[in-house]
Amino acid sequence: MTKPDKREEIVCAALELIAEHGFHGAPMAIIAERAGVGAGTIYRYFENKDELISQLYREVEKKMVDDLLVGYPMEKTIRERFLHLGTVLLRYFISHPLDFRYLEQFHNSPYGVEYRRDRILGKNEELDIFRDLFEEGVSSRVMKDLPLVILFALSFGPLLAVARDHILGFITLDDELIARTGEACWDGVKQ
Repeated sequence: MTKPDKREEIVCAALELIAEHGFHGAPMAIIAERAGVGAGTIYRYFENKDELISQLYREVEKKMVDDLLVGYPMEKTIRERFLHLGTVLLRYFISHPLDFRYLEQFHNSPYGVEYRRDRILGKNEELDIFRDLFEEGVSSRVMKDLPLVILFALSFGPLLAVARDHILGFITLDDELIARTGEACWDGVKQ
């Protein structure tokens, strides 16, 4: 059996602690302790906590986007692509509760505000499957002509709330309820 990679141990410890206690409740010394490494070891992989937080976000996001792209029906209708993204996203969140909680922390922090602003305004040059879909939906008059930030809120605000309530045990999502939730979000943005 191989020994886990130290960097991976640090990333996992940071994810757990930040998801549980927030950014301020996860000092580097405690992350190192949870990872089973010396405090100085973290700085071999990450220049500082800000870099660790940003790289962790990129890794979680990449994992999530990779899931979203599996079976993505690129040639299908905007509605079918929207439902695919919503369904897969909701399934991802309920299957990866630590990732979900980390993403919530990130997006509701100063780290995430700038990132979201750049992404929504198109300043981030990376592929953004959501922004591209919404822009296509609005330009083809399949979706309501609303600012992207409102389309994001109408689409993903409910998904985030439902995922959170599932993770907290307030509701149990099954395949039918996930599909119906995706349809309800579509109803909020379709023309």
